[in-house]
Amino acid sequence: MNPEPPSWDLYRSFLAVLRDGSLSAAARSLGLTQPTLARHVAALEEAVGGALFVRSPRGLEPTDAALALKPQAESLEATAAALWRTASGLGDAVRGPVRVTASEIVGARVLPPILAHLRARHPELVIELVLSNSLDNLLQRDADVAVRMVEPDQQALVVRKIGSIALGLHAHREYLERQGAPEELADLARHSVIGFDRPSPAIRAMAQRVPGFLETPFALRTDSDLAQLAAIEAGFGVGICQIPLARRNSGLVRLLPDSLELSMGVWVAMHEDLRSTPRCRAVFDGLVQGLSAYVAEVPPAGA
Repeated sequence: MNPEPPSWDLYRSFLAVLRDGSLSAAARSLGLTQPTLARHVAALEEAVGGALFVRSPRGLEPTDAALALKPQAESLEATAAALWRTASGLGDAVRGPVRVTASEIVGARVLPPILAHLRARHPELVIELVLSNSLDNLLQRDADVAVRMVEPDQQALVVRKIGSIALGLHAHREYLERQGAPEELADLARHSVIGFDRPSPAIRAMAQRVPGFLETPFALRTDSDLAQLAAIEAGFGVGICQIPLARRNSGLVRLLPDSLELSMGVWVAMHEDLRSTPRCRAVFDGLVQGLSAYVAEVPPAGA
């Protein structure tokens, strides 16, 4: 008879050690004792027939066997989390966890007041907010509800287009007092411009609408949208940010509105199987309502 497969608890402990690098740190993160965690790892090693970790001056290092198990264990972890989100939200009440994914800027600077309003309306709702510019797979339940800046092309999704968010060049008043304001795009060559490190497809598409932008010498290069916005707000120089967001900061000034007009679409999506789940539907509708109000704060560029 084949041996019984290891339980999920063993894989959960294995992933914790893999991430934290020590038994003590992993035990703290899971709320277990160190001996219990050690027994879990030993039991999994016995089940797979080999060592999963070796000791080193830096802590516990994963073996090749551990690295081979990692993707499947992470998939199991995601499935277990999705299962719990579904089970904990059964019934008609809006309660339990909903995993929301959004881009850095939207997740950190736009969604918090929307989510606060949702939580006030539904006190038993728990939001798991994931900030990422990558596209989580809703079909595999990496997230329940997604706010995306590109149109979802997967089937079996409920998708609502919110509209377009206007973008523009901005700088802080203190920077402009020191350096003056550019009067045309060519003047940016004499300014501290904040830009990207590696051009993404979205950036290349944007650059086609603003000839010469890719050739601009950037004084600060970062692919983090949050870092770019923070640099603009700190007075580092000139950069692109969402106009509705910039209007909330009285220190920011829009530059060259007639020379640079950009916009990006925004969509809210969830798996169609979740449309009848009260908590997911409430979050979906709340995000649609809140983001619609945000987009409406200023007309899209070119409108």
